[in-house]
Amino acid sequence: MADLDAAIFLRELFAQAIASAQPDLCLPPHLPQPPKGRLIVIGAGKGAASMAKAVEDHWPGQLSGVVVTRYGYGAPCQRIEIIEAAHPTPDANSLRAAQRLLEAVRGLTPNDLVLCLLSGGGSSLLCLPGEGLTLEDKQAINKALLASGAPISDMNVIRRHLSAIKGGRLAVACHPARVLTLVISDVPGDTLEDIASGPTAGDPTTCAEALAIAERHGLQLPAAARALLESGRGESVKPDDPRLAGHEIRLVATPRMALLAAAEAARAAGVAPVLLGDAIEGEARDVGKVMAGLARSVADHGEPAPRPCVLLSGGECTVTLRGDGRGGRNVEFLLSLAIALNGKSGVFALAGDTDGVDGAQEVAGAVIGPETLQRAHDLGLSPHAALARNDAHTFFAALGDQVVTGPTRTNVNDFRAIYIP
Repeated sequence: MADLDAAIFLRELFAQAIASAQPDLCLPPHLPQPPKGRLIVIGAGKGAASMAKAVEDHWPGQLSGVVVTRYGYGAPCQRIEIIEAAHPTPDANSLRAAQRLLEAVRGLTPNDLVLCLLSGGGSSLLCLPGEGLTLEDKQAINKALLASGAPISDMNVIRRHLSAIKGGRLAVACHPARVLTLVISDVPGDTLEDIASGPTAGDPTTCAEALAIAERHGLQLPAAARALLESGRGESVKPDDPRLAGHEIRLVATPRMALLAAAEAARAAGVAPVLLGDAIEGEARDVGKVMAGLARSVADHGEPAPRPCVLLSGGECTVTLRGDGRGGRNVEFLLSLAIALNGKSGVFALAGDTDGVDGAQEVAGAVIGPETLQRAHDLGLSPHAALARNDAHTFFAALGDQVVTGPTRTNVNDFRAIYIP
């Protein structure tokens, strides 16, 4: 970006959002009193290992357990076993991790306490196929879901009903021990059954709803998966199940908290923050067009806020794959935003995934400015062609405008900031 100060400002807001969701900061205040019996720690997600490390560092007594996280997102724990597995498509380690978690909670008593640590990414990292399904079936279903453009809530309805550990089943496996689940949310609205597909949360949805969602998005389910849903044998654990009695789920970090942290940093810099919402969904390229209209309104008319201001939003957009490029929902949003702004002066933006990975790339996101399209044209790049191919990562890599954080070891979903100085 030509305006270095704008780029630095946006990157600082992103860094503050990520910092606010670090487990060593947000988790310790939520730790429970020691139980009469044992404390067993289990968990899944991109932040699970760092959450486990925070528990170890602040827990006064004995504990044991096992958590699974993404490759490269581990943390040095002494008493809690850390398993690394694949994301966004499960692998053999995802299956092994699910089996190890169930082993860890076997044979507990009412005096024992299970501390479950969940964060985004748990759906693929904790994989135990439902009756009649194989790991290969789950991999194929997951890939189809990711390419379908379905919102995360729809994806997770299907995942919960094709799993032997999600949809409240892990909590039932802990019975009769009490379960306290600490959650770093990465889903719009912080819906508990959607975070990591709700392994310890009662699920109000049904197999029939999962089938309807698959049909709505044109998903070709494997025969065993369709049979499991049609028969009702894949039904999840419902919220009123007596085996969930006494269980508790607490949100320790959320997308809104991250936006508020960024807003405070903006105020400190003399820039007015405008929070547009933490649960914005829709096709990334469509959201980019809408946000471009808002940015133009601020730049031209001082509405909905006068300059200088920064428009902050979170949530999880979707991408319906049309091409074979290297893309992700944040960079696709940015590329669409840049095209819609068409070099509008005085508008800068950053979008990134707070886990440090946008799509399947080890890149959090990117930044744009008024000169983005002209620089691309000077390099012989076509923004419209890149968008058509879902190839925004390649586009921003060529410009040198990628935002690379490395593993952040947390995940409070997507972060978008549009700065109008």
